[in-house]
Order: sequence, then C-alpha cells, then structure tokens
Amino acid sequence: MTNSIVRLNPPTLPNAGEMGYSQISIVEPGRIAYISGQVAWQSNGAPVPEGLVEQMKIVSKNARAALDAVAAKPEHVVVARIYMVDLTAERLEELMPPFIATFDGAQPCVTGVGVEALAAPDLQVEMELVVRLPD
Repeated sequence: MTNSIVRLNPPTLPNAGEMGYSQISIVEPGRIAYISGQVAWQSNGAPVPEGLVEQMKIVSKNARAALDAVAAKPEHVVVARIYMVDLTAERLEELMPPFIATFDGAQPCVTGVGVEALAAPDLQVEMELVVRLPD
C-alpha cells in the first residue's frame, strides 16, 4: 500500500518541517473524518486549568481520544487548526511543544487562528482536525 498522505515542504516556501508541521499534505482518496474543535473540557468534569500549556495538554489528550474513536493515529491527521485567545508570538511559542507532541513526529498541515473568545470564558485554546482514515 502506498502512503495515504504525502507531506511536502518545498524549497520555495519557508521550511515548516523545522517547526514540526508541513506546508502541504497530499491525500489519496479515502474516507475523511472531521473532528470537532477539542478544548480543555474533561470527561470526568474536572475544572479547566488556568495555564495555556496545561490546557493544550488536555486538548491534545482529547484529540488523541477522538482519533482513537475513529481507529486513526496522529500520522493520519491531514490538517490541524488551532484557535487561540490572545494569540501572540510568545503564547504561540509556549503552546507549540505540547501541540507538536500530539502528533508523535507526524507533521500535518497547521493553521493557527487568533480569536477573541472560545465557547467558555475560561478556555484559551481549541484544536480541530481533518483526518484521512486508515484503510
């Protein structure tokens, strides 16, 4: 079987691979899953932590649980979109290590969007995924 997702970082674009993501993902035909934005809400009802990094770790855990639910792995993620309240270069730098760790070395395409607010006032980050389901 050929690789269902081919990732590219052409030399005519900034090398996103050094940052942990890809500029381009080419996807073979197949089933696609769209995973709703995951936030730092937990199934056990625990309170949302105040810190951005702590929230991102829970968001990552929730995203991984969603991948498990559709029998997919991080390598099957085509696109990850991050929505962050008060997006700044400093906050993005703080967020990136736990965000990139979500993908176990796979480098999906990534888009970061600064937003004024999310679904609740205590939420700082949300991640949605597009996944090419394995055959």
